[in-house]
Parts: sequence; C-alpha cells; structure tokens
Amino acid sequence: MGLMDELQNMGLGNVLGNSGAQGSNSLLPVVLQMIQNHPGGLSSLVQGFQNKGLGDIVNSWVSTGHNLPISPDQVTQALGHDQVNQMAANAGVSPAAASSSLAALLPVLIDKLTPNGQVPHQSSLLEQGMSMLNSLRTGTSG
Repeated sequence: MGLMDELQNMGLGNVLGNSGAQGSNSLLPVVLQMIQNHPGGLSSLVQGFQNKGLGDIVNSWVSTGHNLPISPDQVTQALGHDQVNQMAANAGVSPAAASSSLAALLPVLIDKLTPNGQVPHQSSLLEQGMSMLNSLRTGTSG
C-alpha cells in the first residue's frame, strides 16, 4: 500500500525529510531495521514499552482507535539511551532530534504496521517495511 504517503499525509513530512531536520529522512529505515532486528520483532518491542510503564500509550497505537502521543523523553525511557544514540548515529542526527522524530514517527508507524489491532507475523511486517523503503527510495526526491 501507500504507507509512505499515509505517513506524509499525517503530518510527518518533517520526520521523513520533506521539510524537517537534515538527515531525518534516514531515520525511517533505521527504525524499520530496529524493529526487524529486535529480538522478538514488533511484538517484543511493544512489550518493552508496556514493561516500561507505557502500556496505555503503545496499546493505543496497536488498537484501531486514537493514537496517544508519546514524548521524546518517554521514547528514550522505553528504548534506552544506548538504542536512541545508536539510531541517531545511524541516521546522522543528534540523539535529541532522533528521540523527537521517533516520538512523532513511532505512533503512526506502529499503528500502520498493526492495521487490525493486532501485531502481524514477522514476515508480513518485513514485507510492509521493504515496500516502505522502496517507496522512500523511488518516491521521494528532496
């Protein structure tokens, strides 16, 4: 589907690099790689947010209802400073910019990766992620 278009239409153009911080367009592939490489995949990532006391927030992203917001500090709390710093380095942005972008990107991304209110099988997630990356490479210029 047009997941990249949906993300951009939902006000994430700045996160994806259309009008935002330099290098932030490389954060999306880094996030997808993090989800893919996370032991247990998306399910385990969601569980990690729940274990850090952010269950209401992350559950709203998975459910079919309204997505609750998350702050950059809460993203860092859930993922850990090391993970955010590594993602920032991989994306070529500062840790503060990465956590801020992740706070905008993760609710929409996880919502779109769980369209029926359930975490999909890993293979389905990878197919969606690859489609998203291909759209990023071919559909975005500048």
